[in-house]
Amino acid sequence: MATPLARRPEPGDGSAQAAVTISAVTEYLLPATMRGVAVQAVAALGVLTGLWIALSPSFITLQHGGGNAAVANLIAGLAVAAVGAASLAGPRGFAGLQFASALLGVWVILSPFILDARFSIAAPMYWSNIVSGGVLVVLALAGLASVRRAAR
Repeated sequence: MATPLARRPEPGDGSAQAAVTISAVTEYLLPATMRGVAVQAVAALGVLTGLWIALSPSFITLQHGGGNAAVANLIAGLAVAAVGAASLAGPRGFAGLQFASALLGVWVILSPFILDARFSIAAPMYWSNIVSGGVLVVLALAGLASVRRAAR
């Protein structure tokens, strides 16, 4: 492994060791506080919730005919997972992404009621979306509170 040297040892220097610098670009910046860890844990749980929302039509019999309600869950779930993954990119999270996650959670709660006017949706879809959206809103609010405290 080649590392850049701060100085080259000179031939009669008597010192066989050289100071090695570590590039900050190659290191992963760890959260400095427990609040930063909490924000990243909330973001990771948000990613898992988004994956559940996206994949739940495959596991639960959600509808009787038509695929648009399943597509709406897939799009919303992938959007939630993307927002959670983007929140994981920063060691202390981003308040705007937590707010977007809360809005997506509200959409997940309301979507079965809106889509039921056009598509036939079974009862498990209502419960899956209501519980998943509620979990997502609670996680987003907890993450938003942690991000705001960490910023102070």
